[in-house]
Amino acid sequence: MQKITPFLWFNCDLLEVIEFYTRVFPKLRVESLNPMNASFEIEGQQFMALNAGPQFKFNEAVSFFIRCETQEEVDYYWRELISGGGAEGKCGWLKDKFGLSWQVIPNALGNYLGDKDRAKADRVMQAMFKMTRIEIAALNAAYEG
Repeated sequence: MQKITPFLWFNCDLLEVIEFYTRVFPKLRVESLNPMNASFEIEGQQFMALNAGPQFKFNEAVSFFIRCETQEEVDYYWRELISGGGAEGKCGWLKDKFGLSWQVIPNALGNYLGDKDRAKADRVMQAMFKMTRIEIAALNAAYEG
């Protein structure tokens, strides 16, 4: 068991939450689920959830970062997480239908931004600023100049 586990406050039926995330993340494993609380694991990361009402809402101060190898993976998570009422953000950020923020980021972006050639890294950064969903081909083109 992880020593630190994200605890998420929802204002909806947790069965809906689990069904949504199970569709998005096929490796989701439910540990416990009842109308008020749930414990589950996505890709080895444990989460706890509470159906506690509208007093608090998610915001961008906390987000979950999804590392992606391919454009297909980026596109999959982007499409699935905004489905059903989510919203696109800038630079690879989005909100799912519950208002939870996610960053769907290809590994290539971090590699390019960390390049010692600052001109290349800056071109990639400027390209990223123009994107909602990150496009690896556009990052590659910016990197190559």
